[in-house]
This record gives sequence, C-alpha cells and structure tokens, in this order.
Amino acid sequence: MLEKTGVRGVKSAARTVALLELLARRGEQPSRLDQLAEELDVPRSSMYQLLQTLVDCGWVRTDATGSLYGIGIRALLTGTGYLDGDHRIRIVRPYLDEASDALGETIHMGRLDGPDVVYLATRESHEYLRTISRVGRRVPAHAGGLGKALLAERPDDALPLPDGPLTALTENTHTTRASLLADLARTRERGYSVDREETVTGIAGFGFALRYTTPATDAISCSVPVARLTPEHESRIISVMRETRARIEARTPPVSGVPDWRQ
Repeated sequence: MLEKTGVRGVKSAARTVALLELLARRGEQPSRLDQLAEELDVPRSSMYQLLQTLVDCGWVRTDATGSLYGIGIRALLTGTGYLDGDHRIRIVRPYLDEASDALGETIHMGRLDGPDVVYLATRESHEYLRTISRVGRRVPAHAGGLGKALLAERPDDALPLPDGPLTALTENTHTTRASLLADLARTRERGYSVDREETVTGIAGFGFALRYTTPATDAISCSVPVARLTPEHESRIISVMRETRARIEARTPPVSGVPDWRQ
C-alpha cells in the first residue's frame, strides 16, 4: 500500500496499528483470537503470533485463560506522551479552566481526526461531574459542537465525512448530508456551532474553531444541560467562549524551535 508520503507502507506495521486501533475501539469488550483474525482478514496463526508479541511488550493484555484480548497499558502511556508533548494543548488548558470557572459549565478542547473529533482536554462543571474522562475518546465530527465548528472551516466538497447516511447518536443528530450542510452554513454565518442535544440527550453545546492553523484542526466548546440553558446564559456562554478563543489564538503563533506537527 502507498502512504500519503509516497513511501510504500510496511505490511506488518500497518497490521499492528490496525489491531491496536480495533482493540482500543472495543474498550471494555474483550476480543477472541478468531474474532480479531476475521475482522482484520489476517491468518489465525499470524494473528496469534502478533498478539503474543504485543502481550509480551505490554501493548495488549490477556485474561488468565489466554483466550481474551484487550488494549494494554502501554497504549495509555503513549497517549499521555502525546498530550504532554503538544505545546498547543499545554497553552489551551489554563484557558479551559478560566472559561469553566467563569461559566460554571464543562469546557472541552478537541482535534479533528478524519471523520471524528478526539477529546484532548476537558474541564468539568462542578454542577455536572462525569465519572469517566472524555480525554482520548472520539465522536463523529458531524454530531457535536466541536466537530461542526471544524467542519465549517472547510469547503462543503472537502468534508471528511463517511459515505452513506451519517451515524445518529440521538434523535437530533444530522443523518443526511443536506441537513448537515445547512447547519454548517449557519455555523459559518454565526462564527460558532450549536449542538442542540445532537451528541447527548439533554446536553447542548457551542463550538469555536481555533484558527491558528488553516484549516483549523482544533476547537473548544462549552457543554451545558438544556435544563439550565436560559437565553441569558446562552448569550453569556457565547460571549465568554468568543473571548476565550481570541485569547488562545493570540497566544499560539508559531513558536521558535517547536515542531509544527502535521496532525
């Protein structure tokens, strides 16, 4: 296979990455050897050897019987290294704290990754605490404030969307390209996106692209339970988040000696 760089890919490396990503997507649901071999179209013997190698290295874990497999602790260490090594995430984090304190709501930072957005940082509201961190989790870009803010930064004919109907997370999620494009047009006019219970029932969101790259790859958002989203509170959220975006963008010009990573 040919990569974007024009260099022929290494089959064993591609197979390893595909396996790790599959195990990561399954999360708490363990997988059997036959399932993994079938889904990735890999001979059973080759899959077994690959799994044993990754178990020995800590990238994959197995149960006491040796028949179930899941993502290993090394994946967490690598993910933490990504977060710690990105200077933009380090710059944005204090502003998330300030916005959360000012609004009393949950503030996120996310990054576009193909058709999805990956959460990079979250500051939870003291009123609505989650027991599971969102950091590292992904949602379809068409289904929430972060993703729609970033999709709106791109031409309609260059959107990283899957073929066919769009996945519905709630009854309010856009499932057709036409309805999504209409929403993105409104987002461009406003300068921010609005998520009315499209990702989680009962939660609204407002997303703001961070335009320190072109097109933007990062965004911030504010999530709020619809039960306390009055017109006055919505107006304040938009005002604070606009100011927060401006302050972040002013702090994130190219930094000498710091790589400008291709995401």
